[in-house]
Amino acid sequence: MELPFAQLSFPEIYEQYLVAPLFRPLAGPLLEEVELRLGDRLLDVACGTGVVARVAKEHLGETGKVVGIDISPGMLAIARREAHDIEWREGDACSLPLQEGEQFDAVVCQQGLQFFPDRPAAVREMRRAMAIGGRLAVSTWRPDEEFPVLLELRRVAERHLGAIVDLRHCLGQETIVESLLEDAGFKEVRSNTFTQTLRFGNGVDFVRLNTMALVGMAAASKELTDDERTQVMEAIANDSAEVVHANTDQRGFTFEIGTNVVTARS
Repeated sequence: MELPFAQLSFPEIYEQYLVAPLFRPLAGPLLEEVELRLGDRLLDVACGTGVVARVAKEHLGETGKVVGIDISPGMLAIARREAHDIEWREGDACSLPLQEGEQFDAVVCQQGLQFFPDRPAAVREMRRAMAIGGRLAVSTWRPDEEFPVLLELRRVAERHLGAIVDLRHCLGQETIVESLLEDAGFKEVRSNTFTQTLRFGNGVDFVRLNTMALVGMAAASKELTDDERTQVMEAIANDSAEVVHANTDQRGFTFEIGTNVVTARS
């Protein structure tokens, strides 16, 4: 029996509500861009609950090795539960826990680079993990201003909390990521943009999750008590109902989102 939303840990919420409609559909383009091949050794940096690593393992089967690294024990606990044939390691992307002499043919990072405290160090670590001629693919969300539903939801939140800098979209311009990779010594750096139509069976659940994220990133929320923060989240979610209704059909809550995938070679 599934627990009610409010009783779930964040890693469980992430796996149950976000992986299937959001992160799994975009794992395919990421792995296509890294040119995954039979026999590859693949490293998934900031793997979360491991969806990219799991999709990669489906393609590689027994022919390749897949390792996922994440800083969150809770995320890794779910990753281990979902896939026993992948090696999961706890570690910081800015100081990867690699074995002596260990190298990978392909390194991927799905929507993690935005959140690293030292992005240049993390990129250098990805390069350190790669074999000569290895391939890298990093994805970051496009600016939310390009996608009306996401922009509308942020504006609803800003009516309650003032301006919000959404860290999830802070690397929306692909040139920023390209420069990070070039500065770290990567070669053949290039970018592609993918736009995906996403569908959530329950728009209310998505809005609750999105509201949690936006409130967490709002400077004004740091001055609120826990009770006040809860009240603000409820108010934002209620005020977002019109956006949900306007973008819901018989198949669910639907909107477009875009991601950059920046690739390079060591």
